[in-house]
Amino acid sequence: MKTNRFLMLLKTRGALTAGEIAKELKITTEGARTQLLKLTEEGLIESVHESKGVGRPTQYFSLSELGNKSFPDTHAELTVKLIQQVKETLGEEALEMVVFAGEQKAKRRYHQQLNQASTLEDKIRLLTEIRSREGYMAEYTKEDNGYLLVENHCPICAAAQICQGFCTSELNTFKFVLGEDVDITRVNHIIAGDRRCAYKIIPNKMVK
Repeated sequence: MKTNRFLMLLKTRGALTAGEIAKELKITTEGARTQLLKLTEEGLIESVHESKGVGRPTQYFSLSELGNKSFPDTHAELTVKLIQQVKETLGEEALEMVVFAGEQKAKRRYHQQLNQASTLEDKIRLLTEIRSREGYMAEYTKEDNGYLLVENHCPICAAAQICQGFCTSELNTFKFVLGEDVDITRVNHIIAGDRRCAYKIIPNKMVK
């Protein structure tokens, strides 16, 4: 039984009960509880009890701060130091120029890879694949009035915490490559304390 299966599941699904975890991983609930206890002792997960009506409280397991840190944050320490050095040496305007240059490069690269897609869903599927390769653990679902693009991990989180221009740049890039006929809204944000970043994508013709 591999530990990373548990961590990956909690990373992508959020808080779950032992029974839900056992069902997802196709193991016994007793086996799941044994591994969850081990991970709790290692400090990688934590649990809370929630009362929902009559009966015993339900125990939910989720990643701890240490568990989240087990997923890569691309060169976090070095990136943060470089950002701070640019701000201190050259000023905020220079940092904004660096972020903008990166945005333009990303727009060109993403557009080139999405250019052959014939439908909005094809574009979203390709964007999801690109973002997953870049470490964002991305996935999307089709909804009644559009799509939900979810990024379960942020490999540049440390950098984004001290320069939210990176987050704005990413949203601008999504809007650019998906086209003017699409409305995109960030509905969850890791920097704001959410478990994930999520974007609601709705064709303009469906926006009331």
